[in-house]
Amino acid sequence: MGILNATEDSFYDGGKYANKQAIISRCKTMLEEGASIIDIGAQSSRPGATLIQAEQELEKLLPIIKLLKTEIPEIIISIDTFWAKTAKECIEAGAHIINDISAGEMDNNMFDAIAELQVPYIIMHMQGTPQNMQKNPTYKNIIQEITSYFEERIKQLKSKGIKQIIIDPGFGFGKTLAHNYQILNALEQFNQFEIPVLVGTSRKSMIYNLLDTKPNNSLNGTSITNTIALQKGASILRVHDVKEAMECIKITTFAKNLA
Repeated sequence: MGILNATEDSFYDGGKYANKQAIISRCKTMLEEGASIIDIGAQSSRPGATLIQAEQELEKLLPIIKLLKTEIPEIIISIDTFWAKTAKECIEAGAHIINDISAGEMDNNMFDAIAELQVPYIIMHMQGTPQNMQKNPTYKNIIQEITSYFEERIKQLKSKGIKQIIIDPGFGFGKTLAHNYQILNALEQFNQFEIPVLVGTSRKSMIYNLLDTKPNNSLNGTSITNTIALQKGASILRVHDVKEAMECIKITTFAKNLA
């Protein structure tokens, strides 16, 4: 899953893809490098980000969907949103997947919207909201708490007839540095649900803070965390750097097939 940020204030690539040619070029490059899905977001979810409403998201997202569907008809588009209105209008415009960092917590109408739309739905674990999630994240047993959270959310989704569910443990969303690596270390435990696990560690603070560097210098660390995640059963990598992620996938897959 390649990332296309339509935000000005994303922590890594905010403001880079603000015109049609840049958007088309970026998506074509990611697809050529091996991406299966392009994940488009118009709302920054960095810690302390300003919340924007569905109408503002749609002003950015709908023209991008139309552009990409025209220029790259075969593209598979995921929409990164927690608003039901955004989800509904983007799917109707030609998007295919909804990626909800709040797992339906930010908009009580989201589960019903997904049930109506019947599209793949990614639910992520987040303690708090992007506005407050990093103030003092606390857990007694982080793996147990995230597992219980997913168990309950999956049960609710299935009760509404939603079958195409993907889970994301939410690296960096209401977690300390230690929490993030506890999740990575125990990632295989989320395979118990027998549904795909998405991992998004790309250039995040769990890498650059540990290595005392910046997002721009965090590609090698991203490849390391991606490789560990793949070894522990991750099905989807959400990344800024598709070529390098595909190399992780190829090497890990080849090694597994020899085992």
